[in-house]
Amino acid sequence: MKIEEQQETPLFAALKKYVEDGIISFHVPGHKGGRGIPEFREFVGNNILAIDVTAGILDLDTICNPLGVIRQAEELAARAFGADHAHFLVNGTTSGIQAMILAVAGPGDEIILPRNAHRSAVGGLILSGARPVYIKPVIDDYMGIAMGITPESVRKALVEHPNARAVFVINPTYYGVASNLKEIVEIAHSFGKPVIVDEAHGAHFGFHPDLPLSAMEAGADMSAASVHKLIGSMTQSSILLVKSDLVDDRRVKAAMNLTQTTSPSYPLMASLDVARKQMALHGREMLDKTIELCERARRELNGIDGIYVMGGDKEGTDGCFRYDRTKLAINVRELGLSGFETEKILKYGYHIQVELSDLYNVLAVGAIGDNEDSINALVSAVREIAQNYSRKNVIKITADLPESQRLVVSPRFAFYSEKRELKLEDAEGEISAEMLMAYPPGIPIICPGERITKEVIDYARALKSEGCHLQGTEDPEAEVIKVLADRTAGEYLRASGMVPGTHLFTY
Repeated sequence: MKIEEQQETPLFAALKKYVEDGIISFHVPGHKGGRGIPEFREFVGNNILAIDVTAGILDLDTICNPLGVIRQAEELAARAFGADHAHFLVNGTTSGIQAMILAVAGPGDEIILPRNAHRSAVGGLILSGARPVYIKPVIDDYMGIAMGITPESVRKALVEHPNARAVFVINPTYYGVASNLKEIVEIAHSFGKPVIVDEAHGAHFGFHPDLPLSAMEAGADMSAASVHKLIGSMTQSSILLVKSDLVDDRRVKAAMNLTQTTSPSYPLMASLDVARKQMALHGREMLDKTIELCERARRELNGIDGIYVMGGDKEGTDGCFRYDRTKLAINVRELGLSGFETEKILKYGYHIQVELSDLYNVLAVGAIGDNEDSINALVSAVREIAQNYSRKNVIKITADLPESQRLVVSPRFAFYSEKRELKLEDAEGEISAEMLMAYPPGIPIICPGERITKEVIDYARALKSEGCHLQGTEDPEAEVIKVLADRTAGEYLRASGMVPGTHLFTY
């Protein structure tokens, strides 16, 4: 990476010039630089609406086949992130994950992935027709969360499934846990299989040595990274990175163009251009500050009775090779509170909004926009909550995370099958046609094509009793779930050889 070239922002510069030239617009969008929506413009400002233009304008390029300033910006991003190719995403990392799956797997192909993969990966399976071979992640019983996967589990899955087309890895999990990605890549490549990486929460990794390895540093073939989550671009803007002898970048681009909008947001893409420049030039020092703030907060929070915040102490244990020091996963179970309750107390009592809550934890995400005041406010609030709820060793929730479920038919088959509706509490033994998940973090409790068990129903009930809003079903309250009309369809299809080997593997 040449530092001098990273000072350029070709796309952002072209947009500013377009505005400065005073172009009279007879193109969409219809607000025409904000004049058509004055109330909104008054609040958000003139400039953001002035650069909200459309694809195909002379000098502003197009995202579907970039040849001008978008391509130049993407080439700079590729070099900054250590990739051969970079593609801007305006549909979030979800679109990148689905494009990666579509690029490596087709109908009937197997793909190896962890059970705690994001819902977007399940969407990718439905779109591609691929069949999952799930690896069970390590579970931390005290935190009550899924951690990473082990290299040994990947090797075993590849031995058992030599025709699998790729290995999918999360780097890191929502809670900041990174698997030994470099070793996983070496194992997969020894079998001739590409590694694709959900790096939604790891876009910052390649810019600081005290963080886990980025996917590109670890030798992965592709990764989709949420630049907006941690390193400054606007929400919904992400990047897909490719560096591979096993995957053709042209196929990746073709897969992207199946789902990516042809009317991309130029403000989102411009924010990617500027965020890349900032991290390339100043990322190390900005992350120095972020890590220092978060490590201080971790020490202070761990000094509070009834509070535990995991960190470097987890490194080297099963399921956690490295840990992202910018994450503050605050465990409150010894206070007798659920994470859901704690999130509400922080929001309505202290005006602090955390990233997510679960049965035992709240997750606070540290990022380059944090400062002493924001960190001090969080620590002070948690200290006061602990004083008010100091009931030591009171564990209110006893529901265990359900075991990975048995896949009876492929997610695609389940999605397109004839369905009927049942109350979730009456659906034990049925084949689900929908996802059911707690969001965030968007990890499915049940996926299309899986058999619904009593454990799934009990876990969903426990989550709902604590105020967690379940998503994924057409029913917004998740009281009703769609199941296959014929609960024996899966057995018939397998017996006939029409759906070979569609069952769940855990390693």
